[in-house]
Amino acid sequence: MPTHRYVPYGERVDVPLQARSWPSARLTAAPLWVPVDLRDGNQALAEPMDTARKRRLFDLLVSMGFKEIEVGYPSASRADFDFVRHLVDLVRSGAVPDDVTPVVFTPARPELIDRTFEAIEGLPRAVVHLYIATSPVWREVVLGKDRPAVAAVARAAAAQMARLADARPDADIRFQFAPETFNLTEPDYVLQLCDSLTELWDASPDRPVTHNLPATVEIATPNVYADQIEYMHRHLARRDSVILSVHPHNDRGTGVACAELALLAGAQRVEGCLFGNGERTGNVDLVTLALNLYAQGVDPMVDLSDIDAVREVVEHCNRLPVHPRHPYAGDLVHTAFSGTHQDAIAKGLAHHAKRAADLGVEPGLAPWSVPYLPIDPADVGRSYEAVIRVNSQSGKGGTAYLLRTRHGLDLPAAMRPDVARVVQETTDGSGREARPEELYELFRTTYLTPGRPGSGGAVSVLAWSADTTPDGLHRCVCTLDVNGRPGDFEGVGNGPLSAFVAALGAAGIAVDVLDYSEHALASGGTSEAAAYARCRVGGDGDVWGAGVDTSLLTASVQAVVSAVNRGLAQRTPRDAAVTTA
Repeated sequence: MPTHRYVPYGERVDVPLQARSWPSARLTAAPLWVPVDLRDGNQALAEPMDTARKRRLFDLLVSMGFKEIEVGYPSASRADFDFVRHLVDLVRSGAVPDDVTPVVFTPARPELIDRTFEAIEGLPRAVVHLYIATSPVWREVVLGKDRPAVAAVARAAAAQMARLADARPDADIRFQFAPETFNLTEPDYVLQLCDSLTELWDASPDRPVTHNLPATVEIATPNVYADQIEYMHRHLARRDSVILSVHPHNDRGTGVACAELALLAGAQRVEGCLFGNGERTGNVDLVTLALNLYAQGVDPMVDLSDIDAVREVVEHCNRLPVHPRHPYAGDLVHTAFSGTHQDAIAKGLAHHAKRAADLGVEPGLAPWSVPYLPIDPADVGRSYEAVIRVNSQSGKGGTAYLLRTRHGLDLPAAMRPDVARVVQETTDGSGREARPEELYELFRTTYLTPGRPGSGGAVSVLAWSADTTPDGLHRCVCTLDVNGRPGDFEGVGNGPLSAFVAALGAAGIAVDVLDYSEHALASGGTSEAAAYARCRVGGDGDVWGAGVDTSLLTASVQAVVSAVNRGLAQRTPRDAAVTTA
């Protein structure tokens, strides 16, 4: 590849910044967010939004709590002009809150500025966003103007805006300037342009101007952009009368990092789009930025408590899908398929629930610290059902978690590897994910069914009863079908289950119960119990079985019978015949 064709950023832009302070800064408050979905995002769509889609997206942005919203480029198209006029009607009807300010976008051309002010006629408040390209390549190749000529165009446009705003004394019209391709422009020249317009517009703390410094096309690592922003932050005139804004694009895939480092460097305002829509690789993603702050304990000042609803509206309006791996919002971002991840998450969720109980608060209010989950999925409207999903990469923790949370089966720790092996064999064969319902069905056919009458196993319990002998022991009397031969058998033991095992011995089935556990569960409104038994059948080989019944004793008998039938089924016909002789 001909790398010699490309010039390193250090040879294209020089930032005279020394003793930078942004590396030691910390983000402790949210900036002013300005979504540009309706303008910058819209102009990047193959099929731009109509008024209905724009209105739906605008209503979403208002409901989320955004206070400045760039609503269009009214001089660029009839559709944009009409939407701004539609917005005027909404404001007049009271459908737009008083603390929401529309922003409109215009190039530095007299006739287009006039058209822009025509569009906002009747708005009680607005920001008019003026832009002109300033970098050397644009000045030389596109505009054909030198530095003084470009500055003259910008000043003339700013003066025209001031005159038109003065003609509307009843309205609060503020100004914004963007030196497009800022990150490729000489810093001293950008500073000269911005300071000139700050003076011309007579900025003051109660009527500040916004200088918006875009990384129009990313050309360097994010630290370079931070240096450029800090240089402006330090040197801008009337700094208390200027809102320093950034507008990062994502050409190098570092738009989010550029925005965060720019905030550390002194920026106060960020323009971007929900989920990063925009030209080429997109604008910076405001959702990711906001939830990055949230994950650090900083209130992002926008409502993302139902992120799926936000995503649904944006996908509808943009007619573009949000990637399944998109930070925070994708379908798979809170999901673990890997066995080690699932085990850590399952243990982390259990620890979180216990910690909340110890603190005496609801889990949703307890401090969050769960492996692999930077935020609680519930905080953005996600359920835990999607956190752990099982495929051939999964292990014992994920399978056990889903059986417990979806079906109430709390598998003993020692049983989990055996169940995971069964699941993995199935998913290896199918090559696809196993849904929670499929996991339960697999567990039922593998571990529950072999313990029930009519399962087709070597041993079936046709009838049984248990009582206590005069000397305090337990006696089990049962009718067993062993390899198609029914018979009555009796056994005595220290408990009902050991008495049943003794009855199996009397029928020629040698069984040792090595591990046993039980628990209550609620299923379908009926109180049931689950039992799990690890047995050694015929002197060798440990096998697990399980049972579920309204009677705990019946469930335990089923668990042992299941283990027996599974153990016998794993033997050769000759071995089985010998064992049950």
